[in-house]
Amino acid sequence: MRRRGFITLIGGAAAAGALPFVAQAQQADRMRHIAILGNSSGADTDTVQRLAGLYRGLNALGWVEGKNLKIDRRWSAGDPERVKAHAQDLARSAVELIVVYGTPATAALKQATSNIPIVFALLTDPVGEGFVDSLSRPGGNITGFSAFDSEMSGKWMALLKEVAPGVARAALLFNPRTSPGFGGPLMQQHFRTTARQLAVEPMPMPIDSAADMERTLADHASRSGGGLVAMPDGFLFVHSALLVRLANELRLPAIYPFRHFATIGGLMSYGVNTVDLSVRAASYVDRILKGEKPADLPVQAPNTFGLAINLKSAKALGLDVPPTLLATADEVFE
Repeated sequence: MRRRGFITLIGGAAAAGALPFVAQAQQADRMRHIAILGNSSGADTDTVQRLAGLYRGLNALGWVEGKNLKIDRRWSAGDPERVKAHAQDLARSAVELIVVYGTPATAALKQATSNIPIVFALLTDPVGEGFVDSLSRPGGNITGFSAFDSEMSGKWMALLKEVAPGVARAALLFNPRTSPGFGGPLMQQHFRTTARQLAVEPMPMPIDSAADMERTLADHASRSGGGLVAMPDGFLFVHSALLVRLANELRLPAIYPFRHFATIGGLMSYGVNTVDLSVRAASYVDRILKGEKPADLPVQAPNTFGLAINLKSAKALGLDVPPTLLATADEVFE
């Protein structure tokens, strides 16, 4: 069943590309050239919906692909070397602006160019990761919309314990090569603090490949009381089907950062509405193409979050989701 505006927004954004749209502003006739760079494969449902949101926002501001806007799209599928190559290629190209999703892609672009304006839409800690000078005055050529903060890891831990009170050991799963911010000290600090408050042993769990993930999770599940908190990591997203299958087969209660994981069988997800971030990012694309500088556009925080619960998976794991939590969920899969 679907609930509240979180899902309505997603559905509307996903359908936007198929609906006629009357632009609210008319742009100059000359073609402008932007690019999109992301850590996913580009074909997954979440990315398709994010892009639909971005296009919807651009259309509303008078920017129409093929009419006055040319868009290059590059995807790394979680491969750090591929994202570096894409970033370097775009830095040498004629693009006027790059919309970027994810920390590794943003880091690669920062190294590749200090001239091309960059608008990010999926970062944890823009200041701490060194992408901007401050949230109010970014400086340089990078600005955008943050998606997470270090305290989110504590929120995920608390939600997992609420659904699976038997969890006594919780793993914080991430790939250091593709999510340096998510595995950083502040993220781990909040995870550890919340876990200990809930009488759970915190276990930061870095992995570096799909095979490593299989071995590590199997070892984690070999002892009773195991649980899993998956970080918003490009590598984990690309391997989402494998991760969800492993967690379910190994009977590890798990919480994930994106709705996509719950739709494919993951126990639950909680995170920012990334479609909303994409719609909002279009406003910065518009303002920069019209002459404003990224250095003067403040980094904006997320303001829409969503909780999704998969009751089928909960039942398979022998878990009873508290009615109070079900009542607050934005989407429940039955």
